[in-house]
Amino acid sequence: MTIPCSVYMVTLNCEAWLNATLQSVSDFAEVIILDSGSTDATYEIAQRFSNVMIKHQVWQGYAKQKALALDLCQQDWVLNLDGDEEVSSALRANIVAVIAKGQVDGLIIPIRDAFIGKLSNPHTKYHAKIRFFRRGKGSYELDVTVHEGITVIGHVQRAQGEIYHYGDQNITEKVAKDNTYSLLKAEEKNSKGKQAQPIKLLLVMPVIFIKSYVIRRNFLNGWRGFISSMTNAFYAFLKEAKLYEQNQKNSRS
Repeated sequence: MTIPCSVYMVTLNCEAWLNATLQSVSDFAEVIILDSGSTDATYEIAQRFSNVMIKHQVWQGYAKQKALALDLCQQDWVLNLDGDEEVSSALRANIVAVIAKGQVDGLIIPIRDAFIGKLSNPHTKYHAKIRFFRRGKGSYELDVTVHEGITVIGHVQRAQGEIYHYGDQNITEKVAKDNTYSLLKAEEKNSKGKQAQPIKLLLVMPVIFIKSYVIRRNFLNGWRGFISSMTNAFYAFLKEAKLYEQNQKNSRS
């Protein structure tokens, strides 16, 4: 059975996980990939799947790039994935049921991360995002540079099932992403006139560590959870520290 839903994603050098990603949505009506210049086997892998269309698009930023991919979708229902994610069988079944009933406009889907070679404990508290929705009801805020979200006009509910995320497999990759994303977020906040807060510089690391390790139950992941929580806390600190740095550049100029 073909699932009447478009999948859309943006890619750049995703060969490590892309085959598994596309395999998990091989029964969806179409997969739209906007690639921003891969030099690995991303195109070769994409062309193995009959339901995949891949094309080049000069990088526009996360929100704008995904909005362009969304505009190419043909089905009434759409699902957003990254090139290092997989759809679980439970989520696939939930999507099929939602499309058949047509009573909601979107699903908030839990994201189950893998870190240092293993998926997180099923009893941790996952981050969750709207990733599946009626095409005409969802849109992006185009001025958001990173951690872009989908706004859906209508009724949304939490999904049954999850997306598996494999992109942060080791500390080096996670820290590299955090370094890039923290700068983008700081520049975005600075452009909107936001000021760094001394109290946040002092307290953001311990607060975010407690939130990640205790409240989100990352302690269930052992030392992997401790390391992940520490890097999450440092990422939060970097965002505020780099905002402070951007503010200082403004004052000097």
